[in-house]
Amino acid sequence: MMEELIVIKCGGSTVESLSDDFFKGIKALQQQGKKPVIVHGGGPRIKKMLTALHIQSEMVNGLRKTTPEVMTVVEMVLSGNVNKELVRKLQKHGVYAFGVTGCDGLLLQAKAKDLPALGLVGEIVKVNDTFLHNMIDLGAVPVISPIAAGMDGEDCYNINADTAASAIANALEAKQILFVTDVPGILKDNQLLSEVTPKELVNFIHDGTITGGMIPKVHAAMESLQGEAEEIMIVSGHANIVGDGHIIGTKIRNTVGVIQ
Repeated sequence: MMEELIVIKCGGSTVESLSDDFFKGIKALQQQGKKPVIVHGGGPRIKKMLTALHIQSEMVNGLRKTTPEVMTVVEMVLSGNVNKELVRKLQKHGVYAFGVTGCDGLLLQAKAKDLPALGLVGEIVKVNDTFLHNMIDLGAVPVISPIAAGMDGEDCYNINADTAASAIANALEAKQILFVTDVPGILKDNQLLSEVTPKELVNFIHDGTITGGMIPKVHAAMESLQGEAEEIMIVSGHANIVGDGHIIGTKIRNTVGVIQ
C-alpha cells in the first residue's frame, strides 16, 4: 500500500508561535493514516543570535550569505535550539518525533549554489530517501533541520527551508506539501481562498492581492507542483490544521487531472 506521506514546512517566523492546536493537528493527521515529515526554518532566531554575537551577515536575493562564522550560528540555532524545541512540543502532544539535520546519515547532500556571492549556501543534489523511510517505518515523524553535507562529506551547507522541503517531497514522491505560515492562507478582500490555480496566483501577485513575504512562499509552492506533488496548501500555524477531517487553508492545485 502506498504510504500517505505529507511534507510540512514550518517557516522560521512561525516556529515560535505554533499553537497547541497545530500540534494536535499533526496528531490528527497520523490518526487519519498520514505520515508527516516536518522541515523547519529559523531565520528570525538566526538573525537574533548573529546580532547578539556581533557577527556580520547580509541578505543576497533573499538568501543569507553564509560565511563559516555565520554557518556555525546557523547550525547551532537550527539543529540545536529550533529542532529540539519542535521535537519536544510534538512529543508533548503524543507524536513520536525524531530530530535530525540534513547532515545526519547524509540525509541531504549539496553543492555550493554560488560560493563567491553566497558563501556556504547550498543547492541540494541528493536526498537519502532510504534513511527517511527507515525513520518513518519506525513510526517516527522526522523533524529536519535544513543543513546539508557537502558531497565530500566534510563541508556543511545552509539550505533554504522551502527548497529543502520541495526536494524531500520529490524524493519521497509525496503527493501533498503544507507550507505553514502566520496567516490562515491566501486572502482576497479579507476572505480566505479555499483553492486557487498557479495562473490565478500569478495574477494575484500582479494585482497586489499577494504581497510581501507571501510572494516567495507562493513561488516555492508553484515550483513544488513541478515535481511529484499534486496538492500544495498554505496553512496557518496558529490553529489546528485539520478541521472535520480536512486540512484548512488555501489549496494550490494544477488544473490538469483534477476531478471537479
